[in-house]
Amino acid sequence: CETCSKEEAKYRCPRCMKYSCSLLCVKKHKLALSCNGVRDKTAFVSVNEFTDLNLLSDYRFLEDVGRTADAAARHRTRHSPTTKRLLSSLRNKAQKCNIDLRTLPVGFTKRRENSTTFNSTEKKFYWHLKLVFPHCHAEYTLKRVPDDKTLADILKPYIDPVESDPVVCQRLKIYTTSPQSDVQILMKIENRRQNSVRYNELDASRSLLDNLKGKVIIEYPTLFVVLKTLKNDMVVLGQ
Repeated sequence: CETCSKEEAKYRCPRCMKYSCSLLCVKKHKLALSCNGVRDKTAFVSVNEFTDLNLLSDYRFLEDVGRTADAAARHRTRHSPTTKRLLSSLRNKAQKCNIDLRTLPVGFTKRRENSTTFNSTEKKFYWHLKLVFPHCHAEYTLKRVPDDKTLADILKPYIDPVESDPVVCQRLKIYTTSPQSDVQILMKIENRRQNSVRYNELDASRSLLDNLKGKVIIEYPTLFVVLKTLKNDMVVLGQ
C-alpha cells in the first residue's frame, strides 16, 4: 500500500494508479493528492500499453459523447412556445403561397438540419435546399436560397461548364459535359406508398417558389438532378 506502507495492496486508483490496501487508505490518498478517483478518459496511452480494456473504455466514452449530443439536440428549448410559434408561422406563410409545408417532431435529422426562414420585410422565403446528383453519388446542401431564384441559376455553380466550381465540376463531370437539354430536375412526391414512388419534373427556367407551389414539402425541398439519356429508376408522374 502506497499510503500506509504496511499492508498488502488490494486496490489501484483508476486515475493516479496509486495502490491502496483498504477503503481508509483510499480516502486518505484522495485527500492527500486531491484525487477524485475517476479515470481520465482522455489520458495518453502508448501503443505498447494499449489493451482491449482501453479499447472498450474508448468505445464507451464515444457512446457517452453520442448520448450527450443527442440529449442536447432534444433540449426543452426546442419544444419552447417560441419555437412552436415560429414553426406555425412558417407553415402559415407557406400555405398562403400554396405550399403544403410540414415539419417533423424534434429529434428527426431533417428537423434538426432545416434552416428555412421567412423574411417578413422582403416577404420572401429563404430555403434550406438539398441537391442530389444520383449519377455521381453526390449531395450538396444549400442554405438561405431565395425563393425567387430560378432553378437554372441555383444549379449553375454545380453543372455549368463555365461558371461551376472547378472541384465540383470535376466531381460532376458527367453533368457538365452533357447538353443542358438533357438535364432533368425531379422532386419526390410525398405521401405515396413505398411501392409506388413517383417524382414531379420541375421547370429549370422558373423560380423555386413557382416550382414548389401546389406540392407537399417535408421540412425542406430535396431536388434530384438526373440526365434523360442515362437510365434510372425514377418514375415521373404521368409516364
